[in-house]
Amino acid sequence: MTHNILSRRNILLSTAAAACLPLGAAIAQEKAAAAPFIFCLNAATIMGQKLPIAKQIEVAAKAGYNAFEPWVRDINDHVKNGGTLADLRKQITDSGLTIEGSIGFAQWIVEDDAKRAKGLEDAKRDMDMVAQIGAKRTAAPAAGAPDQALDLRKIAERYRALADIGDKAGIVPLIEVWGHSKNLTRLSDATYVAIESHHPKAAVLPDVFHLYKGESGIEGLAVLSRAACPVIHMNDYPAIEPAKVKDENRVFPGDGIAPLKQILKIMSAVGTPIVLSLEVFNREYWKLDALECAKRGLEKMKAAAA
Repeated sequence: MTHNILSRRNILLSTAAAACLPLGAAIAQEKAAAAPFIFCLNAATIMGQKLPIAKQIEVAAKAGYNAFEPWVRDINDHVKNGGTLADLRKQITDSGLTIEGSIGFAQWIVEDDAKRAKGLEDAKRDMDMVAQIGAKRTAAPAAGAPDQALDLRKIAERYRALADIGDKAGIVPLIEVWGHSKNLTRLSDATYVAIESHHPKAAVLPDVFHLYKGESGIEGLAVLSRAACPVIHMNDYPAIEPAKVKDENRVFPGDGIAPLKQILKIMSAVGTPIVLSLEVFNREYWKLDALECAKRGLEKMKAAAA
């Protein structure tokens, strides 16, 4: 076993050297690959501190995360203020982080043809941009969709168009479960769309809060392969009924009533690492120093996963 581990490390470090990866980044990636979970910071968790993305990346690295999940709008702000995507990619690599996902709100799902065409253009631009900083995936929520529920087969066709664009950028759009929406409300909705799209890389993005909000239950997670569900948004929620609980009620893992032990047991059973991306919108946490907030969240997430 020791020989195998050393051999794997030698191969990894040789590959890293060939790709000009810093040694620290290579070792961080090896450790992440050997663990059942990859701990990721979603920028929403420190959104209230209003840090530029370069500072967000610094916080994620100092707090001890394996990965970071940026919001597209923060990347746009970085470029508008004179920064470059190459700068961000270098900072991310030098920090030993990976970009396992990204958050954007392109309106790929909407009924209006002109708005949807514009949404796909936005999605193409966003995916090209996040690919340049090393991202692998992006969230595909039901942004801009009307209150009236859309036909799931239509959504599947529209997701296929989005996923085809993602192929060209090297990005996999993840169909995000949104418990507060009339569309993609449940895990079963997102899974149906993924299957019916007939796209070979179709995948979904569950969220602990949204599984509860949309009353999905957690048993359906066991049906999904790791390729079909590579990331889950981690958080917790208080004892408020689903119809009344709101995004801002989210708390750190273990501080609410979510069945995290059961969820993580299901998600770790597949045998390959899954990304646990901490995403909370709690205004009380936003009052904390960003690094302190990120550290607390990681401690809570690791404790839940232990």
